[in-house]
Amino acid sequence: MDVGQVNREGWDRRVEAADVWTVAVDAETIARARAGDWAIHLTANRPTPADWLGDVAGRDVLCLASGGGQQGPTLAAAGARVVVFDASARQLAQDEAVARREGLDLTIRQGFMHDLSGFANAAFDLIFHPVSNCYAPQVEPVWRECFRVLRPGGVLLAGFMNPMVYVFDPDAEARGELVARFRLPYSDIADRDPETLAAIIARDHTVEFSHSLEAQIGGQLRAGFLLTGLFEDTDRGDASMRSRWFPTMIATRAVKP
Repeated sequence: MDVGQVNREGWDRRVEAADVWTVAVDAETIARARAGDWAIHLTANRPTPADWLGDVAGRDVLCLASGGGQQGPTLAAAGARVVVFDASARQLAQDEAVARREGLDLTIRQGFMHDLSGFANAAFDLIFHPVSNCYAPQVEPVWRECFRVLRPGGVLLAGFMNPMVYVFDPDAEARGELVARFRLPYSDIADRDPETLAAIIARDHTVEFSHSLEAQIGGQLRAGFLLTGLFEDTDRGDASMRSRWFPTMIATRAVKP
């Protein structure tokens, strides 16, 4: 299976289905950002702390695997020089639409998060990477590329899934039960039979992979980053049983020395 193609096309289909991460921001959000009143999300609910972002005006920002017309346009309206980089053409089209509508200077680039070879070394001051590396089979190449394209003193803000999420059977959760079923690391491709995998793709349009905290946080440290902040979050809405028991998402702030 070509995982990249499946997930790229899957997010195109999610745009058609108006997934919450594909709905572009409205004009009021952009107007507030221009006035200095704005917030963006690495995870589902908690806004990214303002002191994690600092003053973005005039800074070069890479929104990594962050298409959908949300974070990139908001940062551009706040004064940043923004490149939105995503695998999904339909997600990037959301950013382009907001940029045209609001007269924003925004650069759009298509590609996979582990391959930033189109960018020079030390090209960015800030990378904003919301929860998305669950769609990549390996995460450490992502951290290495992030380190390469950041300038010294540059900041990586990343959101990712708590690997504990993947222990539990999602079909049982849909029935109102939390049932531990899978060993970690989990992969939709490796841990599901072909029929079930086909059903997952038909339902969710994408395939996912768990990554250990060693790979997520330890991987950033091995790439050369210094960890300076961390918070936890839960799923959006009240339907998630797992969020009643443990945080399902984690966000980190790391600096390139």
